[in-house]
Amino acid sequence: MKIGIADYGMNVWDGAPYDYEERARQLKAIGYEGIERLTAYGAEEAVRKSAVLRKLGMGFATVRGPSAELSLQWTSGLGKDYVWTELGGGTQELEVLCRQVNIMAQNAGRWGIRVALHNHMGTPVETQDQVEYFLNRCPEARLVFDTAHLAATGGDCAALVRKYADRLQVIHVKDWLETDPGNEIWHKRGQFCGLGQGNAGVDNLSILQEAVECGYEGWVFVEHDTHLNEPLDDLASSRDYLRKGGF
Repeated sequence: MKIGIADYGMNVWDGAPYDYEERARQLKAIGYEGIERLTAYGAEEAVRKSAVLRKLGMGFATVRGPSAELSLQWTSGLGKDYVWTELGGGTQELEVLCRQVNIMAQNAGRWGIRVALHNHMGTPVETQDQVEYFLNRCPEARLVFDTAHLAATGGDCAALVRKYADRLQVIHVKDWLETDPGNEIWHKRGQFCGLGQGNAGVDNLSILQEAVECGYEGWVFVEHDTHLNEPLDDLASSRDYLRKGGF
């Protein structure tokens, strides 16, 4: 099992990633082995960033290019296994989403890779029932499994891992700090935060242990959508949290 980060929240806090290599060095220094998505707007940039990470002894899991087609091609060409779903038309209907994912999965298969969907509050795939429906309707797709997004909707993360361990592409871990429980708008009910900083009872260590017992050996990505402290301090704290828990 490798521990990396999905550093969206760091981008927001800092304003943008201004120096790719410097950021990678900072993340490696606090114990991370890589990042999830290598974002590039041209093939040369994708190769350069891939080389930077390799030089530092770090890895990445997938490529996000300027179009779905290029994401598929560059991910395949750089030897990675999956891309995130990219759906058209601001899809908010579950049946439409499943249809589009199945088409994308067929195209990904031509490049020898898979498609994986991130379960996410505020989308058609947020609750446990919706996640399971999606996995059953899209048999060639896999899951970027986000523990806090599922737990915050009342899902049973450990049960999902046990049932669908073979469909997990990667795992996102974070915590959920609920500040306004009655708010109907999900992103105003609370905020995602570092491991051990939340109040929703998300037991990420138990979830990861369940995954290990089910044979999972892939990437685990710490994802702080927001930060309560300086990002590198938060990310270091989350890495220590996992390390003390045996990961």
